[in-house]
Amino acid sequence: MSDENSQRITGRRADYSKWVIIFCLGVLVFLGLFYYATQKIKYNWRWNRTPIYFAYQDDIDVTAEIDGEVSSIKTEGGQVTITVKGVGEEERYTAPAKGLQVDEGEYISYGDTLASHKEWKPGLLVIGLWITLKISVMSTIFGVIIGIISGLMRISDNPALRWTSIVYVELIRGSPLMVQILIWYFVLGTLINDLLYAYGFGQIPAFWYGVASLACFAGAYVSEIVRAGIQSIHRGQTEAARSLGMSYAQSMRYIILPQALRRILPPLAGQFISLIKDSSLLGIIAIRELTKAAREAVTATLQPFEVYILLGLLYLVLTFTLSMYVQHLERRMATS
Repeated sequence: MSDENSQRITGRRADYSKWVIIFCLGVLVFLGLFYYATQKIKYNWRWNRTPIYFAYQDDIDVTAEIDGEVSSIKTEGGQVTITVKGVGEEERYTAPAKGLQVDEGEYISYGDTLASHKEWKPGLLVIGLWITLKISVMSTIFGVIIGIISGLMRISDNPALRWTSIVYVELIRGSPLMVQILIWYFVLGTLINDLLYAYGFGQIPAFWYGVASLACFAGAYVSEIVRAGIQSIHRGQTEAARSLGMSYAQSMRYIILPQALRRILPPLAGQFISLIKDSSLLGIIAIRELTKAAREAVTATLQPFEVYILLGLLYLVLTFTLSMYVQHLERRMATS
């Protein structure tokens, strides 16, 4: 029997290795075909220019804001402090010592350059990536909260709560996300900002209306996922919890929801991955998320293929990372 088992194990390993090799060959063939296709396009590829989409060095000039004389220049720790004395006023400026362009006692005018230096700044794609991450995380958090509340309302015995949840879910799922974003920003946003202005408060930026629109959109789908997960748990467990003296809220918190979470985690992950990609629509309300930043880069550099390929890879990194993390959570929950 031991020989038969060892032969089976050896055979399985050989089959596994064979399919791994086939998969790797398939990937190589796909990459080769993709490269061949790119070479057939009548396009001048300029990948050497793509690093500026992630980071670049900007020239920073420190200019005088008054007319006067450079009364003193003090250097300390690689930084220089320039003091300019004018008529009845004095200004101090700090800059790297290497970029100093004036001498002590020199007379300068308003707008003259006192010092200059180079400073690393994030590129358009990095800025857009950071905004997309913030929007996605916040929308996911609020979407889960809305979805759980709506899902519990959907299975409630109270008809007002149940019908409210049904109307919300069907309204959100039955209308395009772009329309919802426009309503949130141009209709609700205008109303809310007008009321805030009337009472002396500041305006809410477009960023938060984008978060609200995505959270409400995701919440409708999360609501149905939560409802299905709760209803998949046998009703007898709820009755057993109630017979032990637990309230409805306690039975949901300690008995039903922990079990339902294991079942709804995969569809929730799919919904959150879709949410990351759905954030690309927020450019219509002037939010510089990743896709809008890519469009700005294309407009400035006229390099559409390089920019959009990088855009796709960045979205792939985001969604693949989230997918791997969810699979890790599934394995942990399965062994706990």
